[in-house]
Amino acid sequence: MTSSIAIIIPAYNEELTIARTLRDFHDVCPHASFYVVNNGSTDATFECALAVYKELGCKGGIIQESRKGKAIAVRKAFLEINADIYVMVDADLTYPASDLPQLLQPILDGNADMVCGDRQSSGAYQRENKRPMHMIGNHAVRILINFFFKGNLHDVLTGYRVMSKRFVKTSPILSDGFELETELSIHALDKGYSVIELPTDYRDRPEGSFSKLRTFTDGILVIKTIFSIFVNYRPLVFFTFCSVVLAITALGVGTVPILEFIRTSKILHLPLAILATGLSILSMLSFSSAVILDGIAKSRRFNHALQLLNWSDRQEMRNPMDS
Repeated sequence: MTSSIAIIIPAYNEELTIARTLRDFHDVCPHASFYVVNNGSTDATFECALAVYKELGCKGGIIQESRKGKAIAVRKAFLEINADIYVMVDADLTYPASDLPQLLQPILDGNADMVCGDRQSSGAYQRENKRPMHMIGNHAVRILINFFFKGNLHDVLTGYRVMSKRFVKTSPILSDGFELETELSIHALDKGYSVIELPTDYRDRPEGSFSKLRTFTDGILVIKTIFSIFVNYRPLVFFTFCSVVLAITALGVGTVPILEFIRTSKILHLPLAILATGLSILSMLSFSSAVILDGIAKSRRFNHALQLLNWSDRQEMRNPMDS
């Protein structure tokens, strides 16, 4: 039985590139269904995409999502589309369609839940990227995620991904914008999904096409996402660290009143004593929170593992390229 493939292309003001993106991927995988998620575009993205659909007669359609944000667009696509394999790719011609067959193969063979197009290993991203701060941010995010989630990913922020139905339908997207890739990577590592990275080419945007990425704003959003996910996924580490910091601070602040009480049997620096007491209480509360939230996080992982064990929609797949 041929596996159904859904190629999801979130697009916001991509009138210069959406038509060629559709044509390129249709040439490589004509059996797939193509879904352009028009994410509140104010240019002719919708009209350009619609013209290509009529020209090629390709399956799928245009999904309208007025709320801005890549994650919002992809979340709507995941909710509304039913397929065996999901491909997520940007609409800006930065990822080549020619690499799609090799990215599909591990999913078709049942060897992975998510395959990521790795721009870093091939050196393509370093050559084409014109924003040094994005490179620094990419490396920083990768190091943090690999350290805390015991992973070995090379390109955490790649927007070129192929995912199994099991992964898509059991991966809630809670972010709104360009934090999407970070969230998908962390969810896969934390829940024990099989992730494979394969080198892929990368090209900078064509002349006249402008990136929607905002170096500092999106960087802050990614860091905020990592922070919130550490709180939800690794609360024992986070709150224990806070507890230790508070305890050391309380000890430092409380040393003065303790020493003077030993010498004079009086507490002359009462505010310091009160502050030290408050910090000590906060330290104990933080550690208590660490233990409780860690138990909740483990319970969530346990329930998710049961959900995967009960996953019943497994079908034998063969490569649609052979048909």
